Amino acid sequence: MSCPHARRRDALRALLTTAGLDAVLVTDLLDVRYLTGFMGSNAAAVVAADPGDDLLCTDGRYRIQAARECPGLRVVVDRPSAPAAAVTVAAGRTLGYDSATLTVDGLAAVRDAVPGRRLRRAPGLVGQLRAIKDDAEVAVLRAACELADTALTGLLDAGGLAPGRTEREVAADLEDRMRRLGAAGPAFETIVAAGPHSAVPHHRPTGTELRPGDLVKIDFGAELDGYHSDTTRTFCLGRAADWQRELHALVDRAAAAGRAALADGATVACVDAAARDVIAAAGHAEEFPHGLGHGVGLAVHEPPWLSRSGTGSIAAGQVVTVEPGVYLEGRGGVRIEDTLHVVPGAPAIPLTSLPRTLVEL
Repeated sequence: MSCPHARRRDALRALLTTAGLDAVLVTDLLDVRYLTGFMGSNAAAVVAADPGDDLLCTDGRYRIQAARECPGLRVVVDRPSAPAAAVTVAAGRTLGYDSATLTVDGLAAVRDAVPGRRLRRAPGLVGQLRAIKDDAEVAVLRAACELADTALTGLLDAGGLAPGRTEREVAADLEDRMRRLGAAGPAFETIVAAGPHSAVPHHRPTGTELRPGDLVKIDFGAELDGYHSDTTRTFCLGRAADWQRELHALVDRAAAAGRAALADGATVACVDAAARDVIAAAGHAEEFPHGLGHGVGLAVHEPPWLSRSGTGSIAAGQVVTVEPGVYLEGRGGVRIEDTLHVVPGAPAIPLTSLPRTLVEL
């Protein structure tokens, strides 16, 4: 079986002719990792029409690491990676670069280094490929979701979500459990938001103690082999009040509608609308202020973007979150989020498995 990184470079190579390029300079570190397997903090790569001209450029700190992580790929050692990599492209050739990731100063350095090359903006070429996950990527994403779900289940079973604990204590407990299960760390800063804080979509945990009657929103994920999971569940400490139960049921219905709409060929705006319309019909349109979801992979937030203003369509192979929420300022909020794998000719498959019913603790 061929190396997945070599297959990905071949897929990028196939896009060069259509883009009118002889080679492309890759400077985003996640794109470099996707194409080469290299995980250092300083790198650039060139993927060229001739695979023999592909290379990775990094500095001397990573000479041994690059040889280990990128077997069969030429490695150039030079600290200013992007200009050094660009120099390897023959004079007179057209070199593409991702204008969304190469800085203004970086572009100036590349221009100075390669006066005989034509430079052309080529945004999003690697992103097109990264949006469609291969089987190995889906397997890692599924494992990351399962690990995170297991960690939260363990925390709940141990009574770790209880009055008297602080938001920070719960977040630290959950992150520690994910690490002990094998995660490199949390996929992002864990959100634990209790009581009125649960009405803040991206609240950062504080020393606030959880109290009986609080809604507690937990948005969390695990990083595993560079890939990220993303899940949100909302709990109630004690018996839920009627308004809390009704709010949770509304968001649950919206999430179900969003998951049902997430299918190969559906436009991102229509998927967003499927969930948003449920919330709007209940009179809470203004309390759902964010998009419905996003792609997940080497970055925890990556294309496609599910939103009212989003463009494009869902494609088989994408891994996408569906995460509607309703936030009542000063009272509390509910978000329910799952990560799903889009497959051809069938409903999207959830990679997250935690129950979505309102759990009263």
